[in-house]
Amino acid sequence: MQVTETNAEGLRRELKIVIDARDLTDRMAARLDRLSSTMQMPGFRRGRVPKTLLKQRYGKALMGEVLEETVSTSSQAAIAERSLRLASQPRVEIKEFNEGKDLEYTLAFEVMPEFDVGDLAKLQIERLVAEPGDKDIGDAIDRLTSAQRKFGPAADGYEAKKGDLLTMDFVGTVDGVEFDGGKAEGARVELGQNQFIPGFEDQLIGAKVNEPRTLTVTFPSDYSVRFLAGREATFSVTVKTIAIPEDAKMDDDLAKALGLENVDAVRAAVKEQLAKDFGAVSRRRMKRAVLDKLADMHGFDVPPGLVEAEFGAIWGEVDAARKRGQHEPGDENKSEDELKEQYRTLATRRVRLGLVLAEVSRRNNIAVNSEEIERSISQQAMRFPGQEKSIYAYFRNNPQAVETLRGPILEDKVIDFIIEMAKVTDRTVTTEDLMDESDEAIGAESAESDKGEGKAKKKAKAKKDE
Repeated sequence: MQVTETNAEGLRRELKIVIDARDLTDRMAARLDRLSSTMQMPGFRRGRVPKTLLKQRYGKALMGEVLEETVSTSSQAAIAERSLRLASQPRVEIKEFNEGKDLEYTLAFEVMPEFDVGDLAKLQIERLVAEPGDKDIGDAIDRLTSAQRKFGPAADGYEAKKGDLLTMDFVGTVDGVEFDGGKAEGARVELGQNQFIPGFEDQLIGAKVNEPRTLTVTFPSDYSVRFLAGREATFSVTVKTIAIPEDAKMDDDLAKALGLENVDAVRAAVKEQLAKDFGAVSRRRMKRAVLDKLADMHGFDVPPGLVEAEFGAIWGEVDAARKRGQHEPGDENKSEDELKEQYRTLATRRVRLGLVLAEVSRRNNIAVNSEEIERSISQQAMRFPGQEKSIYAYFRNNPQAVETLRGPILEDKVIDFIIEMAKVTDRTVTTEDLMDESDEAIGAESAESDKGEGKAKKKAKAKKDE
């Protein structure tokens, strides 16, 4: 076997490999020997079929197998001889192949970059710490109490107010034409919960039972149904019933209905849950800080093929959202070229961080074990009460689905390892400061998957709205 490196530009490599014709002839002969020892044909006993006849009948198929085996073993040997770590599947191109002649082919691929992870012990990470205060606990108990309240029928002639529970029939039209999904009977809405598009619930305040109302609203520009996004619609609404909330107060009776002994037990349970929630947010922000530090520490070239694959995945989601009229905050007025440049930068960052975390994992023998996979599957199943068996069966029958769980688990383990190595300083902050993630950098949430600053802002807002 002769191997010549024909390209070594950046992380791209190309090898020209030539296999001597005698090697191919010997491999073909070995294949015929194995076949002849087991083959049985009319007029011949098992193992007595002439090789010339076998070659005449099966030679083309056998030579194809020989070619595939030869390319596989020779390319693996060429890569191993050079101690190369591949970043992508090699691309094989046969240049010359005829029986009795040398086999010549090229092997093109990208290699992993060589880089120094750096001294992780020198990393300085700030951990934000917030303790649940009386207001946090009180607000959480109020939400819990509100969720348990009951509704009673309103008196005749009652006008709906914020907080009331209405059932209604409605028909929606755009330019006088009904649209799919715009009609319902017996729909329920609690005024003030913003369950419907903006402006819909506000116009029901003051409504009476059986009083027809005409509402005019405009669908958000990022509405999921592209036809409706940004368009004005008219809804003909008839309120069928109005139920008003009864006063609810957290007392020992309600506490017992929730499975706790008394109000003090409720308060203790709420405080404990808030502490867990705050801890989760703190860890998420610390993880982002670690990734930002790692991104600042490393600027090595990354394999173009990996970047293109990552960019393709990101852009596929972004472009699909754009076609639905949805945009990440700040993306609305950007051209397609500007967006592609922005998300290609994000893809490059993701790939680079992924390589850094993979290298930390490799050097420190960090791996995901079967127990961690099983625990993750159990967590997935718990998210779908009543469908646990189906979830378990899905992962049992889909090894690729199991692999999608492995990446995030490994990433978290590596991040935990880095945090243990780094110098971590606690800083006490208010609840508001802890939850304010609007200044997180694009791509900071995860080396595996992140939609950028828009996602961080949405999460922060959702948390504040709870």
